[in-house]
Amino acid sequence: MIDASLYDRCVRCGLCLTSCPTYTETMTETSGPRGRISLMKAVAEGELSEDAPGYVAQMSECLGCRACEAACPSGVPYGELIEAARASLHERAVANPARPPKRGGRELSLLLNAVERPSWLHAGARLLRFAQRSGAFAIARRIGLLRALGLEGAARMAPPIDAHFEIPDDAVLRASASRGRAFLHLGCIAQCSSTGIHRAAIKLLLLAGLDVVRPSEQRCCGALAAHAGELERARALARANITAFERSGADVVAIDAAGCGAQCKGYGHLLADDPAWAARAKAFSERVRDISEILAACELPAPSIPLAARVAYQEPCHLVHAQRITNAPKRLLATIPGIELVPLEEATLCCGGAGVYAIGEPEMSARLRERKADAIRRSGASVIASANIGCMLQLRDAIAPLQVRHVVELLADAYA
Repeated sequence: MIDASLYDRCVRCGLCLTSCPTYTETMTETSGPRGRISLMKAVAEGELSEDAPGYVAQMSECLGCRACEAACPSGVPYGELIEAARASLHERAVANPARPPKRGGRELSLLLNAVERPSWLHAGARLLRFAQRSGAFAIARRIGLLRALGLEGAARMAPPIDAHFEIPDDAVLRASASRGRAFLHLGCIAQCSSTGIHRAAIKLLLLAGLDVVRPSEQRCCGALAAHAGELERARALARANITAFERSGADVVAIDAAGCGAQCKGYGHLLADDPAWAARAKAFSERVRDISEILAACELPAPSIPLAARVAYQEPCHLVHAQRITNAPKRLLATIPGIELVPLEEATLCCGGAGVYAIGEPEMSARLRERKADAIRRSGASVIASANIGCMLQLRDAIAPLQVRHVVELLADAYA
């Protein structure tokens, strides 16, 4: 249950509005944080039905980027409020199956079931890889088969599956001069689409003197489930990751996806009401670090291989707003010889990725993607650096032929 006093912490000053992606696109009061908080408060006080179409639409339209939290002088925990509102809507939908289905609900349900079960995820990844490499995926999209099956939204987000797909194991990779052990969280979709990022992260962690372990017990961070209002599913995944970390003997949880990092740092809040897990969750969250935090704090040797490129850094929402990390990735990029960092307009405005946002809100997702792509083109950059896999997937086609690379990929390339 949400403490009703949290709604009143919003003093309606409006300082959050220009930081809100949906408000900047629509200039509509209800599409901004204070408007949505007013709607939530009206529902909580019984002045507005939770089934009101406008309310349901606004709870879905919000990206959950939490830029408003960073801008709010009153410290309104907007992330907690929107999470609770979506959880209530989900519970109501489960209790009343006759309600109109949520847009993209079927696709989202399939995805959540897959990421919760590694065997399903691995099997689906292999199938998707075959379809992509054989051309069957492109044909199915062209003839409208994916649309007919209700999978077009998911197809838009489908990442290219790596040729060297790896199943995580329990091997401990040893640094030459070990001074600690890092648990590398592999995520869910990233296991299939971004093994190159994980390999770069491993290379740099070893270079920093940290042994690396990849426990097979780890699971999806639970962010996708939490954003969809399925908090019990998110809590089950959190418990699995906490257990895996406790058994790993690691000193720190290293995460190379900003969205996963924000979710894992929030396990203390997610499990605060569970007496058996609250303390363990808090201890886990205190050990979670974004990969850029770890590397920036270490004395890495100077990279020697130059990168002759103009690089613009796109700041992922869940790194800059939720975790309040902005300098570490830029400092790492600046150490690469030959690199020219160029400014990016609206660098902290959401690109419209927001996990699986494109499934339920494809139009707004596309608008924000194009807004970000236009800013990138104006920057004159030849390479876009990011620190979140979801942002990279969102932008890859919109800015082609420009490259989108993870910060750790660029940095790892600078070492022999």
